[in-house]
Amino acid sequence: MLFERGGLLRRATRLAAGLAIGGAGAFAELAFLICAVPVLLVPSARPVVFAAARRIAEFERRRIERYHGPCTAEDYSGKRALQYLGIRWLIGGLGAGVLVLILLGAATGAVMVWQMVTGGEAIGSGDGEMSWYDPITFTLFGTLLVFITLQGLLGVESLDRRLASHFLGPTAQEVLRRRVSELTVSRAEVVEVINEERRRIERDLHDGVQQRMVALGMLLGRASRRPDQAAELLEQAREEAGRVLLDLREVTWRVYPVGLDSDGLHAALESLAERSGVPVRLRYELTERHPGTIEIPAYFVASEAVTNVSKHARATRIDLSVTRAGTMVVVRIEDDGIGGADPAGSGLSGLARRVAAVDGAFTVDSPRGGPTVITAELPCAW
Repeated sequence: MLFERGGLLRRATRLAAGLAIGGAGAFAELAFLICAVPVLLVPSARPVVFAAARRIAEFERRRIERYHGPCTAEDYSGKRALQYLGIRWLIGGLGAGVLVLILLGAATGAVMVWQMVTGGEAIGSGDGEMSWYDPITFTLFGTLLVFITLQGLLGVESLDRRLASHFLGPTAQEVLRRRVSELTVSRAEVVEVINEERRRIERDLHDGVQQRMVALGMLLGRASRRPDQAAELLEQAREEAGRVLLDLREVTWRVYPVGLDSDGLHAALESLAERSGVPVRLRYELTERHPGTIEIPAYFVASEAVTNVSKHARATRIDLSVTRAGTMVVVRIEDDGIGGADPAGSGLSGLARRVAAVDGAFTVDSPRGGPTVITAELPCAW
């Protein structure tokens, strides 16, 4: 990973630069605290002190994110910023001390190497001559010291990031409050999704199955009144009854696929691909079954997306993939249609709410002219 980010040398340079800036800032923070603490005794001056502390803490947060990586720091009060600075200067001073020791060690090592190369007097030798084992001793102890100092740098960096996350990030109460708010919204979204499903089922039955049943009844009525055309009308009635069964099967599959529980998500998606009016290329890479909280929304995301493509996208192909990325099951649907899908539309917004109900993430990328890419990331327990 270090080499992917630009190499070990670049990573070490960034780490040292970040700690050097943090170490220099530690002295300024200590001076600020020495001046600010007495001022806190004046109530009217506290907002000014807190504002100044927040600006300094914000500088430290940006430094950490630039040189050491992201930290979970968000909006925070001036009081918490002052508390953060009250401890941060100690860690900054520790980092500065480690860097000074590294510089001194590097200078001493350079002198030792120079003396070994030129044959001069070895540092610490009593008789003024270098023994045969001195280079080995210098190498072993030098390697050990380099390892210890590097661990010290990494330890200071970790302390710096954790301290910022602790004081500048959300508290446990804030995290709990946000979680309760998210669950409240998710519950409302689940109720809305259920209501939308009921309305959709009613439309499917009314506009599809009911109309075909009316047509079937009319054909049977005509057959009873026209004995001379009874055979032809009954044949039409038989064909209409077959179409009614197909519509009923389609409605039931859209309500809940029968094979999902018994055969799993893979088989359900294969059946969906076979019934699609647009050719579907399915790539399924999951090696184990997942609970219904994963398979059901994954299926309905794929089903609704394929249906929308067949109706509106004017596409010639659909690529449907189900893969695993860490602790997430990723469902991705891409078509070569005209694009322009509206994420706020009733169909896609319903899918977004369905995915959000299981703490998943739902994205739609559909520029004009295509292609359209719909992605749902569903968390799994393992």
